Amino acid sequence: MNFAKRGDFGADAKRINEELTKIVPENPGAWTRLARCCLEMGLLDEAAQALDAVLLRNPQNTVARSLQMEVSRRRVPPAEPARRTRAASSRKPGDTPPRPRGTRGPSTLLAGGFGHQEFTTLAHLSPASVVDAMAPRLEPLLMAVNERPFAEKIVDARNRNAQAGNTLFRRNSVHAGGAGHVYAYHYGGRWEPQINLGFFAGEGWGRDAVRAGIGFNLTENGMDAGADAGQERVIAYFERFQQLVSSAWRQLLTDWMRANGGFIQYEGAPPATDLLPADAVAWLVNAANPRERGWIFCGRWLFADRPDDMSTLTDATRLTRWIEGTFTDLLPLWMSVYRG
Repeated sequence: MNFAKRGDFGADAKRINEELTKIVPENPGAWTRLARCCLEMGLLDEAAQALDAVLLRNPQNTVARSLQMEVSRRRVPPAEPARRTRAASSRKPGDTPPRPRGTRGPSTLLAGGFGHQEFTTLAHLSPASVVDAMAPRLEPLLMAVNERPFAEKIVDARNRNAQAGNTLFRRNSVHAGGAGHVYAYHYGGRWEPQINLGFFAGEGWGRDAVRAGIGFNLTENGMDAGADAGQERVIAYFERFQQLVSSAWRQLLTDWMRANGGFIQYEGAPPATDLLPADAVAWLVNAANPRERGWIFCGRWLFADRPDDMSTLTDATRLTRWIEGTFTDLLPLWMSVYRG
């Protein structure tokens, strides 16, 4: 305690608080002081573990929640725009020009993936607070996905259809989907077959999980204008999707789901892991009354309780490649639905 009063969160304070957490593990103050020591020493994983210990006992501990947001903030790499602007202003004739859009460079390098600490944050914050906590963590991932070749093809297809946008995802694309759930979909995609990413906490959703695939928000309400016409538009897209999946894409999609950990999701339920791929595709084909379904999704999932999946989730490069691989595989189906 005296260390904290002096503002000393160094190695000695860390050692003392570690001992206190072993002697009195129910003492939240010892855990939060330990987390602060780890945070100041740059030990972000250890800080996250200490905060998890507090929040598992008391999800409403405001000190722990504040420190948790600080851990998330420090995991995010410095933003690139200012450095690029300075570089542009200092460029001289004959210097190497900036990389064209769609190529890979420093902005694809992320500080980390999406691991236990992020799922804990997602589980314990309210929908009103979770976007502020999650956006700094997820936006670098979305910006990295923007630079993948499939993203440019989607943007080009939308531009050819007179839809605005020069990137797949824009900043502020992270939305709260209720308790323990945040998601992002491509810019302008509210009433379209969505290029959709979703993040779920186990509390309320059964398992900590991440999804990537094609989704249809068939509800009338939404963040974009033109709800009446928009709902009719997305329903038409879904019916086109059903036509394709019932014929040319039926076996292709079934085989892809079987080989890639694919599952469907509908309404407000967790992924339908009880359905085999052939049964899941049959469900998609036969789904009636889309207005009443509200939400229908088909894609790949990563589950944090699977060691191999968790290895992908916690490695930013592997997670980005997993997202890229998913959407690259599904791009021909998305194109067929969208152009139809």
